[in-house]
Amino acid sequence: MSSVSDDLENTMSTFWDPFGLGKAAVEYWRDTAQRSVLYLDVMRQRGNQYFEHMKQTRPTVLGFETELLLDGRSLPRPVNYELMRVIPPEGVEIDENKRPFVVIDPRAGHGPGIGGFKPDSEIGVALRAGHPTYFIGFLPYPVPGQTVEDVVEAEISFLRHIIERHPDTPEKPMVVGNCQAGWQIMMAAALEPSYFGPILIAGAPLSYWAGERGFAPMRYTGGLSGGSWVTALTSDLGDGLFDGAWLVQNFENLNPANTYWSKQYHLFSNIDTEAKRYLDFERWWGGHVLLNGEEIQYIVDNLFVGNKLSTAQLMTRDGRRIDLRNIRSPIIVFCSKGDNITPPPQALGWISDLYDSVDDIQANGQTIAYCIHDRTGHLGIFVSSSVSRKEHAEFTANTDYIDILPPGLYETKVTERPRSEDTSVDGDYLLEFTPRELDHLEEIVQPRHEDERRFATVARISEINLGLYQRYLQPWVRASVTPASASWMRRMHPLRLGYRMMSDRNPMASVLPTLAEHVKANRAPASEDNPFRILEQGMSDLIVGWLNNYRDMRDAAIEQTFLQIYGQPWLQILAGVGINRDEEPLRRPGREPEHQHFIAQRKEVLRTKVEKGDIHDAVMRSIIFILGGSPSTDERNFKRLKATRAEVETGLDLARFKALVREQYFILKQHRLAAMEALPKLLEGESAESIDAQLQHIEHVIEASAPLSPRSQRRLEMVRRIFNSAKPAEQAEQRANMPRRSRSTKKAATSKKPSD
Repeated sequence: MSSVSDDLENTMSTFWDPFGLGKAAVEYWRDTAQRSVLYLDVMRQRGNQYFEHMKQTRPTVLGFETELLLDGRSLPRPVNYELMRVIPPEGVEIDENKRPFVVIDPRAGHGPGIGGFKPDSEIGVALRAGHPTYFIGFLPYPVPGQTVEDVVEAEISFLRHIIERHPDTPEKPMVVGNCQAGWQIMMAAALEPSYFGPILIAGAPLSYWAGERGFAPMRYTGGLSGGSWVTALTSDLGDGLFDGAWLVQNFENLNPANTYWSKQYHLFSNIDTEAKRYLDFERWWGGHVLLNGEEIQYIVDNLFVGNKLSTAQLMTRDGRRIDLRNIRSPIIVFCSKGDNITPPPQALGWISDLYDSVDDIQANGQTIAYCIHDRTGHLGIFVSSSVSRKEHAEFTANTDYIDILPPGLYETKVTERPRSEDTSVDGDYLLEFTPRELDHLEEIVQPRHEDERRFATVARISEINLGLYQRYLQPWVRASVTPASASWMRRMHPLRLGYRMMSDRNPMASVLPTLAEHVKANRAPASEDNPFRILEQGMSDLIVGWLNNYRDMRDAAIEQTFLQIYGQPWLQILAGVGINRDEEPLRRPGREPEHQHFIAQRKEVLRTKVEKGDIHDAVMRSIIFILGGSPSTDERNFKRLKATRAEVETGLDLARFKALVREQYFILKQHRLAAMEALPKLLEGESAESIDAQLQHIEHVIEASAPLSPRSQRRLEMVRRIFNSAKPAEQAEQRANMPRRSRSTKKAATSKKPSD
């Protein structure tokens, strides 16, 4: 406090000192003039960088060297995607027998490479962990005729190629999909689940109608524009190509304070240190790419407006249903409360759309874990160095553990590792999983049936408007558009125009390099306590506050307009949505009768397996039973399960081991008491020495790391008693000590016919 008060006192004293004030004014205006020249020169460099970047055949901001393995243009249905192997930097050793790691970048208007933009990134984390790492990127221009389905099939082909490159690696690749790439890999995994290991989707929208009132207004955009006919018009004006700059502009419109002031002012006020960072980011942010009209229309109609992915309504052209419940790999959903592009409800709402309960998730054999960051923005989820060093590093380090996590719904948190003598966990952080019910998700997603009815109305109105446009306007628009006019429209886009106006292509900018060099040679920055610099910062804060207030009022007006228009009962009735007010407008596959019948059958099958199995099943069942004594689990328990395979289940390959974990977890979940009572039957035929050896292994695995909870200790004692009672000598002694009447009674009971 004293330093702050001293600075304030010094500042006020300067204002009351005419000589000091004049000196500060001269210092400030000289500094401002110099900063202005340097700022304009950075803008000129940004424009030059943009044109140099777009001239490249394969423009990317990837910060690692790569080797092209497979060109998507050579596939039977060609696409503009490429599979590349990331070459590790000097000093980084790669174990080719480790699980491959694949990063797929989003094609949402920007160019590829953001997943490996920095050394501390998703790719950097995987390389340092020793994983063979691959990158799936794309070219700026799509192949004529390529569709979203073609892209999904290409990604499946790329994964098949990666698996073939590692025949000695039993684990399937871990796949990371950022933003729009998230729903692409989810579609691919639903069609070919056997090619995928754990799936990490970061900032990926999957439930497009979901959202919290007063936040994330992007979900209202389709309704206020009358549906997807605007998308079709934009593609037609582009001669069949959709300019990704329009998507980037949508992102920028979300935060006008950052777009129109903060980002630029931060560069201006810190021009001596921020130029490189600014230019590096702008190289990606301004690398606009194109999409085919068919691609963006599919995305808007089926996802953004139709919301068909999270409700299993999408069908491929050959008749296959894209049902996310077909995915058999663990799914990690990483989102953030500070993300206004893909807020947590849109990242997580698909779970409650597809499943009616956690029992439903478990019956489908799925493992879903979600991690919610407190504050990072959309790009920070997969760009921030601090996030990469913490969350992404933990996800990568624990892929093997996640892969054997029993089916269910978990909340994942990355916390600081306790400072204790426990050496079972490396690093500074601990990955913890807490079982959750769907009620926990309901609190995050906050579903509203009245809002779902509104969005269902938007989807129907969009179909009508699109049909009217295609029937009456589209032929005229397409007839009037030429390749030259489409190219001119792209060049005149406001975002591109800004790069063109401040570059060496503008003759008036030719003097800036000379001026900038002169300023750098005579740079005289103003001191931090200069009263005019302080006043400048205060004015900047006022501008940011004003723009934020404008944003809040605009977003509130957009939301209220949407709610009022599409909440009208007459409009909903005309759209065929509001006829039955008690009927849910959003399809819930988990509540359909045939799926409920499947769940009942699955439970019955598990019941019949309670008394079936051998000593492997008995050991795994016992370990899961003991570890299940805690309300949550972390990577220390995964260490125990890993030790189980290494020390106890030595005769099992990885696939059988994972299946064993999942099946025994199911059985314990549904029939815990009967499952434990059946352990002696699973141990029948084993010698006392074999049972003792397995029991010692179990005790060693369980007690290998952190102390067990009292509940887990009691369960361990129970398992000891059951195993000891299952020894042949113990059973013989029990029969010998059994009273004659009891033995005859038991014999009579066991000799009864089933009909008795």
